[in-house]
Order: sequence, then C-alpha cells, then structure tokens
Amino acid sequence: MTKESPADSGADLGFALRSLARAARAGSLATITNAGQPFVSLVTPAFDAGCTPLLLLSGLSEHTRHLRVEPRCALLITGAANGPNPQTTPRVTLIGRAMPIEDAALRARYLAIHPYAALYAGFGDFALWRLTVEEAHYVGGFGLARHVTQAKLLPAPEAVAAIAAAEPEIIAEANAERAVSERIVAIDLDGCDIAEDDATRRLTFPAPAASPETVRAALRHVAPQKTRGARPAQARGENS
Repeated sequence: MTKESPADSGADLGFALRSLARAARAGSLATITNAGQPFVSLVTPAFDAGCTPLLLLSGLSEHTRHLRVEPRCALLITGAANGPNPQTTPRVTLIGRAMPIEDAALRARYLAIHPYAALYAGFGDFALWRLTVEEAHYVGGFGLARHVTQAKLLPAPEAVAAIAAAEPEIIAEANAERAVSERIVAIDLDGCDIAEDDATRRLTFPAPAASPETVRAALRHVAPQKTRGARPAQARGENS
C-alpha cells in the first residue's frame, strides 16, 4: 500500500504537482530524433514563478539538436518512493514544446537554483531554454494515474505576477535575519528555494500563496528566522 499523497487526500492537484516538480533538481527529458526515434537524457530543470520549466542546454548535446528541429518534448520529474517498490514513486510528466530564450532574469533564477552551473553557463554553446507546458500526466503511486490539463496545473497568473513583483523585497527581508550559512534565493507562490554553499533545497508552503502578504506568513511557517552563524535545522515542509 502506498502512502497518501496531497493529491489523493483532496488537496489541490495542481499545487501537489507543482510542489513535486519545483523540488526536483534533476529530471529526464524525452526528445524526438530526426528519424522519429524517442531519446531520453538527464537534465537539471529549474522553474520560473509560474512553474514553467527552465533548462540550461548545451548546443553540443543530442537533445538540443533534436529540439532545434522538433520542439515537442516531455520532462519526467520523480519524487521519493513510498516503500521498497519503485512503482510507489510519485512522478509527473510535463508535456509541451521547448524553445531557447534570452532573458537575464530567468537565467539568474536558474543559476540561483543551480549555482554550480555558473562554472559552464557562460560557455558559448550553452543557452537557456523554456518548456511551455501544454498538459501533464501524474502518477501518484501504484495504480493511481491522472491526466492533468494546463489549466489545472498552472497557478493563477494574477497571484504569480503580484508575488514576482514583490520577490526581491521579500527575499531581502527574509535573508536579513537568516543564518549566515544559508540564504533564500528564489520565492514563488508555492514555496522557496534555500541555498547553502553550492547546494539548494526546496521548502514548500502549506498551501499556495495568493499575495505577497501570504508569502511572508508562509515563510514564517516553513522557514523561520535563524540565529546568525548557527547551522540551520531541517524546517517543516522541506522537500529533499
């Protein structure tokens, strides 16, 4: 028997799937070769404020060459298994089309979530790509599968825009009283990303935030202030 997931217990399905996706630091990207053959490779996604996947891809990679010809692709994100059977692993497949994008703010967000990538992000063959999600397929464990439309997966645009506008101020406020060894590097309506050295971890809010004020309240719940210089303890709501 699998553990009950947020989606199974009646919580908002879109929030549950976004939380699963945003916590991932790696995923499997499926592309289509020129011959029409499926091809799968490891990628390291980050997500923008609206939960659109961002990928830093090398033009020398097979999958990048495929996307230049055929932008249709799928990104598989997996969580942790609920038991010894791997089929209990919650996962979501994000299906859509990927295109390269030049956006300094999104590039900075990607590098904030994957700081080690700064070592090669400046190489001429690397570019930022954005995967426009058209639909998703969720498997919550053995025997539980659901098709999810774009409308159910993606958050309310008004809340995304309001929180994104206030994000720099909220981050500055939150980091002013945090431990020196860690800092919040990204915030969205579903949670926040915290960096310590070259590693980041995801903290998920109890529910999607609707405004900057509810983000501040949620941060007090999942990421309480730390004494400067102290090593942070694991916070409630942390995804690993």
